[in-house]
Amino acid sequence: MRKKKSTNEKRFIKPMRKRLFWILVGVTVAFGVVMGRVVYINVKNGTAYEKRVLSQKSYSSVTVPYKRGSILDCNGTVLAASNKIYNLIIEPANILVRQGETANEETEKRRKVTVQALKDYFDLSEEDIEEALSHEDSYYQVMKKGISYEEVKAFQDYCEAEDGDGSYVAGCVFEEQYERVYPNDELGCHLIGFTVSGDEGLGGLEGYYNSILNGENGRTYTYLTDGNNLEKKTEDPIDGDTLVTSIDIEIQRIVQEKCEEFAETIGKNKNISVLVMNPKNSEVLALYNEHQYDPNEAYATDTGTLDYLFEDEAAEAGVSTQEYIDSLTDDERVTALNKVWRNFVVSDTFEPGSTYKVFTVSGAIEDGILDGTETFYCDGYQQVADYVIHCHNVYGHGTETIAQALQNSCNDALMQIAAMEGRTVFDKYQVLFGFGQSTNIDLTGEMDDDSLSYLVYHEETLNPVELATSSFGQGVSVTMMQLGAAFCSVINGGYYYQPHIVKQVLDGDGNLVANYDKILVRRTISEETSATMRDILYTVVEEGTGKKAGVEGYTIGGKTGTAEKFIEGTNTRADGKYIHSFIGFAPVEDPQVVIYCVVDEPETETDITSAGGSVLFNMIAEDLLPYMNVYKTNDNPDVSDEEVENETPT
Repeated sequence: MRKKKSTNEKRFIKPMRKRLFWILVGVTVAFGVVMGRVVYINVKNGTAYEKRVLSQKSYSSVTVPYKRGSILDCNGTVLAASNKIYNLIIEPANILVRQGETANEETEKRRKVTVQALKDYFDLSEEDIEEALSHEDSYYQVMKKGISYEEVKAFQDYCEAEDGDGSYVAGCVFEEQYERVYPNDELGCHLIGFTVSGDEGLGGLEGYYNSILNGENGRTYTYLTDGNNLEKKTEDPIDGDTLVTSIDIEIQRIVQEKCEEFAETIGKNKNISVLVMNPKNSEVLALYNEHQYDPNEAYATDTGTLDYLFEDEAAEAGVSTQEYIDSLTDDERVTALNKVWRNFVVSDTFEPGSTYKVFTVSGAIEDGILDGTETFYCDGYQQVADYVIHCHNVYGHGTETIAQALQNSCNDALMQIAAMEGRTVFDKYQVLFGFGQSTNIDLTGEMDDDSLSYLVYHEETLNPVELATSSFGQGVSVTMMQLGAAFCSVINGGYYYQPHIVKQVLDGDGNLVANYDKILVRRTISEETSATMRDILYTVVEEGTGKKAGVEGYTIGGKTGTAEKFIEGTNTRADGKYIHSFIGFAPVEDPQVVIYCVVDEPETETDITSAGGSVLFNMIAEDLLPYMNVYKTNDNPDVSDEEVENETPT
């Protein structure tokens, strides 16, 4: 007969079972919460904790460099690029007797073959190799930097060859690195700029777009796990963006070749600069300064780039120019290099002379002060306050129309026009045309608005004398970029576009990041006034001081300019030192290109140098217009060789 369980036993078992059940439920829930938290932390903060774990272990990290973006011309030609090069790294711990190995013939052969291969393929000395191998536990010894792909490929082919001892080579790895190269050497150097170590852009587009061209480095971590296994983790780099520019390298080449030819003709001068623009949108097509440098070796002082600065001093010292340069201190050499790197077109200001008359007349016509029927009498001078201000023709031009005033570049007539405008109207158009302001060109080196504002007389300082001299471009200072952008608006219908060079920004995969079309800033004059000015400027070349700029078969418009310079650092005019210039466009009916030429301080004043801007324009345009497919539209195919009155400064 079965014995019955006691009441006390039943009471004990039921509560225990119930309690155990809930304990089990609680443990399961707690475990689920912990696992959920682990998953959450791994998803949200896994990378951070991974780095923390790595920081507590023995590891090394190697930078994986980004590739700096390229700079391309408008046709896709490479102006600047980053080419891959390699650094040779050896791992002594993998070349010598490894952990767990016993020295034997195999380990000795591995060492011997590796050392010999390093000597044969990378021209390393045995002493350097042995010094690196003395760090027996190291996995990272830099042996050689800047190795080409061809050198690396030859070494790898040897190691992978089925015959020979190459298979014994061990512990040799290659780090990737990038080297900035400029395939066209000095061509367009002031436009492009250059880089220094660390991919820091200086000058030109390299400096202005430095942050866009640069990317972000990646990194490869090598570390030991808890099980002493060697593991690697790589964070990929982000390459920099590529710039597509408005520059046409063939136009740049034409400009450089013609400027070099012109320089040989006129002899010694301080500088020759040329700016080529598309008047329809103010894109820069080419930019040239005479004293160039090679961006591939921008800091070189033994390539002749500094010679022009020290020829006279070297002659006085009785030494060669290079010997004189070598005797300079480091600071003196850097100061000299900065003069070579300086972009005259953007950074330097000068008195424009009579090219400024274009804007005086444009403003007077636009404001209704001139209706085109006026005539002016030039007797060779104008009495302004207590001063007698002469025309460059001291005998006078006689009675002139508005067109003839520009054809003859008559200062007297321009002073009369400015007096009719008055300082308020005159300054209104100075501001509209952008004088005394930065153009915001996407190049380094342009002064800010505050600095540029002091270089022109504004309404409150335009006293009668200042108004008179400003009317023909003396007493005011401009940059070539300012005047070039303003001139584009005069001939394109009155649209002032911000001058620019970069048209597009592409990412590393060629996808469009940004697109820069024409950037309209404001209207300056009406289409009617613009058409009138195009016609007047055409007569300047056909019948006036700009005849030497004419190109057979083409309708050319433009304006000459000559300004006397100051002695540097003073308010005294420098006798016999001039800036000659010409700014012109073609064709007159539908302007496709503007070419602005400036010749600074030719040493000898001749018929060629006094009309230097016009002559240089002609030389460039003869090759440039056919290249740009600008068709001949001039019914008169002949260009007159007759002597014209060369403009002289006042």
